[in-house]
Amino acid sequence: MPYLSDKVLRAYRADTFRLLPGAALASVGDTLTFVNEHGFVTLWPIKGIDLPSLWAAVAGDRPVASEHDDPGHITWRWKDEMLSRRGWYYGKLLRGKATFVSLHVLPYFYALTERVAELDDYRLAYEAGHLSQEARVVADVLYTKGAQHTIQLRRMSHLSARSSKARFNKALVDLQRGLWVLPVGVAHAGSWRYAFTYELLDRWLPEISHRARGITMLEARAHLTGLYLDSVGASTPRLIGRLFGWQTKEITSALSRLEEAGDAAVLSDGRWATMKALGGSR
Repeated sequence: MPYLSDKVLRAYRADTFRLLPGAALASVGDTLTFVNEHGFVTLWPIKGIDLPSLWAAVAGDRPVASEHDDPGHITWRWKDEMLSRRGWYYGKLLRGKATFVSLHVLPYFYALTERVAELDDYRLAYEAGHLSQEARVVADVLYTKGAQHTIQLRRMSHLSARSSKARFNKALVDLQRGLWVLPVGVAHAGSWRYAFTYELLDRWLPEISHRARGITMLEARAHLTGLYLDSVGASTPRLIGRLFGWQTKEITSALSRLEEAGDAAVLSDGRWATMKALGGSR
């Protein structure tokens, strides 16, 4: 079995995470390239998950600053600028955290959802017990009334009370994780004069469902796993499952597919590595 040293793996991640001197992202255009190169990245680092983040690629390998004037928070402005441009997918996807996904890769995530490419197929998930009543109501508002900013969406969903805030927020996250809903802009609304505007994904990006047709679940999992390994160099099946929320047999099948294609290999310590990282191993 091949071997990958920690030194080589650290160097590989420093490169792919954009942590090397002079490699930091400097513009929205750089950020779009970064997302397309990896397929998917997070806005901020996720505890316990190895994955490139926009924050680290701009601000370096340090904790997300609490100070609003920290230069690293330009990432937030870039994200807002891109929401209405349909240049990528942004939403709370992986582990319910802020995630960017290349539009070339989004159909593979779509292929793994409960979607049947109908604007109101969230109702099927609700009837199957996979979505809450609050999520169905929020989606119903968007379905019937079109895009709405958060303040208006809460009011129209009858979830404006302070006691309803947590249930409303969870509904939005669940709808984003299922690829029913995504933020598409920012409105000057509410006490902070800042609120996301949400829309149904299939109305905003109708081509995604068409491109997802014909992608099997095995193909989708193998493709996403391959992109993940290309980003981080090497990982364990347990961490892959934690990131994507897959069962052991699903992870095993995806890794076997990559191994058969010559794109990944199991290491002597049980981790799986992309052949790109093994090419630099000694």
